[in-house]
Amino acid sequence: MPDARVLQFVVIVLTSGLAGVMNAIAGGGTLLTFPALISLGVSPIVANATSTVALWPGAVSSMWGYRDELTGSRRWALGFAAPSLLGGGIGAWLLLRTPPSRFAMLVPWLVLSATALFMLQPFIVRAIRRGLSSELDDDAQASTPIDHTATGNLPSATILFWQFFVGIYGGYFGAGVGILTLAGLGFMGMTNIHRMNGIKNWGGLCMNAVAAVMFAFTSLVSWPIALTMAAGSIAGGYLGARAAQRTPQRYVRRAVIAIGLAGGFWLLLHQHS
Repeated sequence: MPDARVLQFVVIVLTSGLAGVMNAIAGGGTLLTFPALISLGVSPIVANATSTVALWPGAVSSMWGYRDELTGSRRWALGFAAPSLLGGGIGAWLLLRTPPSRFAMLVPWLVLSATALFMLQPFIVRAIRRGLSSELDDDAQASTPIDHTATGNLPSATILFWQFFVGIYGGYFGAGVGILTLAGLGFMGMTNIHRMNGIKNWGGLCMNAVAAVMFAFTSLVSWPIALTMAAGSIAGGYLGARAAQRTPQRYVRRAVIAIGLAGGFWLLLHQHS
């Protein structure tokens, strides 16, 4: 029979690799890593901090995979970074001041809410695109939508305000944060999903960088697990970014939803057992 530690290693690497792929394509990777860590006996607050630290290198590799999509958007991206960094720092600060018992009570609802958001994402994106198509049809002079990121202007106050609150949520928990960012970018008129993913990954990299640094100086990170997960997330993040167009997402999405629902309800039942 294989050593339990070997099986644990395999589970962690595979889960974090798939999480890196998911985060690069659409978000939702934490819905895989968080329940996996809980199933290994890690406490919810340690699982959250460890997952944040471990998936950050994957965000870097994913960002590198999407680097071409941000060409000409440097000034816009720099402006987008500010609320992501500030919000991520506030969210991490709130987590560090949340008693572990209270966070454990919140976790099932956070997981189920993030899973519901993940389930609704395709419908939200389609609704946004239909609305944009209608606007373009009504405007005879609008042959193509404006790419707000390549205009040389800073992001609007509205998207900065939205991203600030997304950053707070991301620093505190993080599951589903990419979906929130994509929704904000869609509502402001962006239609190029690849550029939207590039911006989304950039914002996630910024908010998680602050949170990861803050968590790294606490006792909340299980470093052996974090370093193992980091290897998988780096490979998954880059591969997901480069293969986003060629990867059939529906089966992976269904698996993530099933894991999220099962994990959320299991945590809820375990809480009352």
